[in-house]
Amino acid sequence: MTSDDVVELFEKHQALLTGHFLLSSGLHSSKYLQSALVLANPNVATMLGVELAGLFVGQVDFVISPALGGVIIGHEVARALKVRALFSERHDGSMALRRGFSIEPGQSCVVIEDVITTGGSTREVMKLVESFGGVVTGVGSLIDRSGGSVDLGVPRHALAVLEVPTFDPAVCPLCLQGSKAVKPGSR
Repeated sequence: MTSDDVVELFEKHQALLTGHFLLSSGLHSSKYLQSALVLANPNVATMLGVELAGLFVGQVDFVISPALGGVIIGHEVARALKVRALFSERHDGSMALRRGFSIEPGQSCVVIEDVITTGGSTREVMKLVESFGGVVTGVGSLIDRSGGSVDLGVPRHALAVLEVPTFDPAVCPLCLQGSKAVKPGSR
């Protein structure tokens, strides 16, 4: 599956939106990737999970994803790798393990996201894993909308890499034109 194939899937499922959006990073953008619309089809979710899992070599003990956007694709990658699927959630403003999930010291994982923009949520999940003594061996996402510029200190793979400009709200050209950003994300 090529990067273009993945972008076509997003377009086919009307998941590549155009407008004025407030991203979970706090930045603004004229494009938004609504992965839930693509992943709502279980066959497509499984196919993407298999593709993304194939980018990781070696054994890991589990896959972890931030809720909410990464949960479905993280589960599908874990299924393909035949390991546990965990997810982190925000609790009192910080990423936390809840619902009885646990990480033992020395266990290794990959962090799986739907979309990476700045890597902020991914870094939070990585720190959470490390706080339990776990080891993050890689990061994967369906889409890297940073154009490949985000460095997380571990091998990182995406099924598609896009360069989608983002703007600080204070200098957002869409805001300066009088448009109001909408918040379609989970945070």
